[in-house]
Amino acid sequence: MALPEFRNEPFTDFTTEPGRSAMLGALKKVASELGKELPLVIGGKRVTTKDKFTSTNPSQKDEVVVVCQKATADHVQQAVAAADEAFRTWSRVPAEERAAIVLRAAERLRRRKFDAEAWQVYEVAKNWGEADGDVAETIDHLEFFAREALRYAQGRPMAAHPEEFSEYLYVPLGVVAVIPPWNFPLAIPVGMASAAIAAGNTVVMKPSSDSPANAYVFLEVMEEAGLPPGVLNIITGSGGSVGDPLVLHPRVRMIAFTGSKDVGLHLYESAAKVSPGQIWLKRCIAEMGGKNAVIIDDEADLDEAVTAAVVSGYGFQGQKCSAGSRLVATAAVYKDVVEAFVEKVRALEQGPAKDNYFAGPVINEGAKRTIMEYIQIGKSEGRLAAGGEPGDPSGHYIQPTVYVDVDRKARIAQEEIFGPVVSVTKAKDFDDALAIANGTEYGLTGAVFSRNPEKLAQARREFFAGNLYLNRKCTGALVGVHPFGGFNMSGTDAKVGGPDYLLYFLQPKVVSIKHR
Repeated sequence: MALPEFRNEPFTDFTTEPGRSAMLGALKKVASELGKELPLVIGGKRVTTKDKFTSTNPSQKDEVVVVCQKATADHVQQAVAAADEAFRTWSRVPAEERAAIVLRAAERLRRRKFDAEAWQVYEVAKNWGEADGDVAETIDHLEFFAREALRYAQGRPMAAHPEEFSEYLYVPLGVVAVIPPWNFPLAIPVGMASAAIAAGNTVVMKPSSDSPANAYVFLEVMEEAGLPPGVLNIITGSGGSVGDPLVLHPRVRMIAFTGSKDVGLHLYESAAKVSPGQIWLKRCIAEMGGKNAVIIDDEADLDEAVTAAVVSGYGFQGQKCSAGSRLVATAAVYKDVVEAFVEKVRALEQGPAKDNYFAGPVINEGAKRTIMEYIQIGKSEGRLAAGGEPGDPSGHYIQPTVYVDVDRKARIAQEEIFGPVVSVTKAKDFDDALAIANGTEYGLTGAVFSRNPEKLAQARREFFAGNLYLNRKCTGALVGVHPFGGFNMSGTDAKVGGPDYLLYFLQPKVVSIKHR
């Protein structure tokens, strides 16, 4: 099965009429569907429950996006049983057929790209560009992992032996529990689930309760592409009633998780426990948080660096594990960097995602409360230079906030806030800037701005992050170009969108045949 070389899905230009008209039409169409009810999907069957919950629009917090089912532990049992049964046949489907289904799903998502983006605008309040990037990444994952499944299906050559012929094969694992976050509501769940499915596994997905509608976009394109029932199952509900029973189930072979450090550590520990009847050690991918630093050196292009730092820190309200939530500037340019950065942050306009403001709301009331608590803590740890207050009360708005003169060990410089808050710290020199950047328990992304090639080379050696960017922003990883994952408490560094990722969803098997 020869395929064209992988190429990233192009982004939409919303400054031109075709892109703008398409998005406005999709927003109108999806608006007419808001409030619909979504069932559980178990073995291809639609299941409803007595108890429900809703996802709401962060830009307009009283607007219901979808109504979902509150699954129980019994539903988890049913979903795992359906996935386990489907695995018996799906695992034996040739890689070419699995890849063909995943590629058809990519094409169907491409056709409904703007509708998928509109669901993100309403459900998680991504502006048009952020939503477009998310859906483009989703298409990339489908295209990329279809090709990877074909590559791994070829196995690996073994050393010659005069009396035997040996094969090194990769075989799928079994049922994979996929537990994604809300902030990349299509790209992350599809990245994990499509890798599992392309490799021959089956999936039980528990989408975030803040973004369940987006998971059903994935389900629809996979079903339209011909995915058999039971290969992808969706159960919605709380982590306690759904997530824990799923992770602990003895027939679940692997957990693929992306989210907060606290939840990731809990799942990692739970995955290590061997339940009665379990005959394997579970694999676990846990991709967690970040406290990422953008370093601006005194030999940097300051305009370029400051602009990138603003986008890194406040894109999607800082609700990215890759966000540049720390800005570190060397002493010689610190004052100039602070003035330019604060001026740009104060100029950011805030409003509803559907109207395509750069700065929108945070995801929910709980997140808003936690972020405001950190903003209060910051008042004793630095000088408030911008923001610091809630925004429009009709949504979960917080003003883009900057604290300057922040000590490297301050809580707001050490703990992941996951909101529109950036701390700015002065470094004595470039060596000190690298020490500050490396001075947290995380190691996900980072950016360094300098025109000195020796300093860039030093950063390449010494900046301890899974994704390091030189003279560009620290967000916006592209599948196949910037395989994504981090060190330390940022997680298991599985590098989604890279050449090793599918290996996590496979196990090697050696078959040797003795010649007669």
